[in-house]
Amino acid sequence: MSDPVPPQVTATPAALELIERLRATHGELMFYQSGGCCDGSAPMCYAAGEFLIGDADRLLGHIGDMPFYISQAQFEYWKHTQLIIDVVDGRGGMFSLEGPTGRRFLTRSRLYDDPEWAALQAAGRV
Repeated sequence: MSDPVPPQVTATPAALELIERLRATHGELMFYQSGGCCDGSAPMCYAAGEFLIGDADRLLGHIGDMPFYISQAQFEYWKHTQLIIDVVDGRGGMFSLEGPTGRRFLTRSRLYDDPEWAALQAAGRV
């Protein structure tokens, strides 16, 4: 019996609640893990189709049924960790939809354990 493949991105209940709130206002959403520049290294939330995904980006998974992307270069740095999207009080990124809510998405992470890593490797996900 093989180990189940762990999700590469998950969301806390608080993040899922904010996603639903934003979906009610903006419709379908998408996420992109920013790698820096203007808004730092933060998960950015956009209306579906408002951010162009390129050949150097990869779909990491889904949170709240919304796609979550990351650049391949950044994935190489973080591939040993599961991204956990959370919410904290504060102003979000200027381009991210949660900005006006007084809450912002935040990426936390944890290292995969050995069986999880083996399952990801066997599935060709890393």
